[in-house]
Amino acid sequence: MALIAGPCVIESEKSALRHAGAIKEIADGAQIPFIYKSSYDKANRSSVRSFRGPGLRKGLSILRKVKKTLGVPVLSDVHGVGEVKHAAAALDVIQIPAFLSRQTDLIVAAARTKKCVNIKKGQFLSPWDIKNVIEKIESTGNKEIIITERGACFGYNMLVSDFRSILIMGKFGYPVCFDASHSVQLPGGLGNRSGGQKEFIEPLASAAVVCGADAIFAEVHENPKKALSDGPNMLNFRELAVLLEKIKRLESVR
Repeated sequence: MALIAGPCVIESEKSALRHAGAIKEIADGAQIPFIYKSSYDKANRSSVRSFRGPGLRKGLSILRKVKKTLGVPVLSDVHGVGEVKHAAAALDVIQIPAFLSRQTDLIVAAARTKKCVNIKKGQFLSPWDIKNVIEKIESTGNKEIIITERGACFGYNMLVSDFRSILIMGKFGYPVCFDASHSVQLPGGLGNRSGGQKEFIEPLASAAVVCGADAIFAEVHENPKKALSDGPNMLNFRELAVLLEKIKRLESVR
């Protein structure tokens, strides 16, 4: 098992280093490999007034410092082809956001960097549809791919997790990650921002591990109530430690 985790969005350099250091300590204690995730620009916030992050150049500079200081791989998402070259120079894993998981030009540009590409399966895609996305990446000769399940749309402001997806997408030959944070998100559920049901993160992550997930994606913040993005569906440090202890036990018996 591996862990992809961090605050939803970069809030400052000090915050990024503090969070990455604390999560690394928790992951090391659980003997789980850790990739630090945080976004330099959340381009798909519900409201135009929502905090988006420090931006491309400053954000990537912060992620470089996290990587150099703590020795952990770093991951962030790209939203446009023009960002890809800059992101590839700093990141170990380039993430394609769920809403953009069918944007061929963006996917191909990310794949051509030869960096590992993490595809967040769109809420509107079936698990078998992800094969077409994989083929877009493979068309460039890049086979460094992670597929991430994050729930499917069900009515308004609601996502549901179909754990058959873990098994179906696993047959495509690449690691499958389960996004436990965004699977409990209520998109736009609070009017001008998204809500969430963080109490379901642990049981859903546990189910994903039992079904064979290779990694868990969790957004983590020292104080989720004060997080500048996605607070309602984020874990705090103590909750992360409890979750990792549980999934480690489940992994040992599956």
